[in-house]
Amino acid sequence: MLERSYAMRVRSISHIGTAGQAVLTAWGAVLLALASQHLAGFEPCPWCVVQRIAYLAVGLFTLIALLTRRSLIAQRLFLVAAALSALGGLAAALHQHFVAAKTASCAFTAADRWISWSGLADWLPSVFSATAACDEANAPLLGLPYSVWSMLLALLLLFLLGRAFFRRH
Repeated sequence: MLERSYAMRVRSISHIGTAGQAVLTAWGAVLLALASQHLAGFEPCPWCVVQRIAYLAVGLFTLIALLTRRSLIAQRLFLVAAALSALGGLAAALHQHFVAAKTASCAFTAADRWISWSGLADWLPSVFSATAACDEANAPLLGLPYSVWSMLLALLLLFLLGRAFFRRH
């Protein structure tokens, strides 16, 4: 009986650790993007801002899943919502890399219209205001365009969320 209790506790801790890594990774990446914007001058385009929103949502949904300890179904639903947000970030990064970065303007794109409609740029412009054109915003960082870093981030988050989802509780 004692061995079984210990094994259940270890599995629970590893679930918490994996989900916690997803929260820290998602929000840490947004903090790095903000630092590169405000300290190094890498300005975001509308698709960059959509990716920020997606990764903030990943962290929020995963944190709620961590705090929802009494219901395995609720935990898993929030982890699915987090994974859908990560997929949204991946889709935005793919679109930025293969479509938007090839154009000089992001004005009146779906991302630009959604950000304007949401009012986020008015509410917190230092985080959600798009100030660069799409071709300028996909600048390389350590040899890779920002959009590729975002794709890698989304894939890492999906891996972590999948591990947290399939851990036995």
